[in-house]
Amino acid sequence: MTAKTNGMSPDDAINPDKALVPAVQKVNELRVRKGFWPKMRHTAARIPFAQQAVAAWYAAQDPKTPLAAKGLILGALAYFVMPVDAIPDIFAGIGFTDDAAVIAAVLATLGAHLKPRHHDQAAQALKRLREDEE
Repeated sequence: MTAKTNGMSPDDAINPDKALVPAVQKVNELRVRKGFWPKMRHTAARIPFAQQAVAAWYAAQDPKTPLAAKGLILGALAYFVMPVDAIPDIFAGIGFTDDAAVIAAVLATLGAHLKPRHHDQAAQALKRLREDEE
């Protein structure tokens, strides 16, 4: 199932041929900037890949991360924040499996661009999120 969102499907967000096009990269960046933290606040306790997703977010914000890597990372994060994707997130237990697969695939390919500082920032951010929930 591929639903269109603002003229771009979830598959477009992660397609390397499209995710690196400046206009698509800008759409992905705006979608991630607007939706990443609200979705993470709502789901961090339920998804096992929260640490990797947040580290990827910090890598995408890092000016030292190459532009092509940022484009693909932003595509994966845009897929995560899109309300409709291959397996809608409302399905308990399996709703985030496609998101996890996309994040894992991008990190397997671009993991070298996630530096220890990105993982440290992610751990600190998730700790703050969990403290805010208490």
